[in-house]
Amino acid sequence: MAVSPHFSLAAIFILFLCTTNPNYCQAYRRILSSDTNTEFIKTSCAATTYPDLCFAAFSSYATEIQADPKILATKSLNLTLNITFSASKNLTELCKTQGIKPTEAAPLHDCVEEISDSVDELTKSIPEMEEIEGKSFAFRMSDIQTWVSAALTDEDTCMDGFSETTMDGDVKASVRIVIEKVAQLTSISLAFINQYARTKK
Repeated sequence: MAVSPHFSLAAIFILFLCTTNPNYCQAYRRILSSDTNTEFIKTSCAATTYPDLCFAAFSSYATEIQADPKILATKSLNLTLNITFSASKNLTELCKTQGIKPTEAAPLHDCVEEISDSVDELTKSIPEMEEIEGKSFAFRMSDIQTWVSAALTDEDTCMDGFSETTMDGDVKASVRIVIEKVAQLTSISLAFINQYARTKK
């Protein structure tokens, strides 16, 4: 079989550089690996509902993730938990703000409870994901999928209830943006978890 002369010359040139300069060879391998890892993130994100947000959130972790669906799912859970926990703290502080009307306080407190439940469900999911390999894979994966799905439902419930309040427009819009981002990241995490589950079938 004939070999493309362009490929042959390129391969010989790279081989020459690697022989004469090992540092170049290591750098070249890192570039190839980085490109592959980033492409994995891009492809994985394309299968989610929010591909642009997904790529923006996870592309910087491409080297760490290394085209590994389990690491990607675990990383997404950790990042989502951090963002959700931060949102929970901010909402709790908002509840303590003076001047909130009773008609505003009730749905806001409900939202705090929903997001707190979401934090608990995501927290339970992470150690299970880290220890998921082995005979109990299917059982643990089912638990993780159930918990993350429940977290997403909690966040959607928060948004639905909060949208009916008569709270100040700017505050309401700011809170809604935060909760939407949390829900979107949770949706992405669930997509990555499902992607990982399919690799084991």
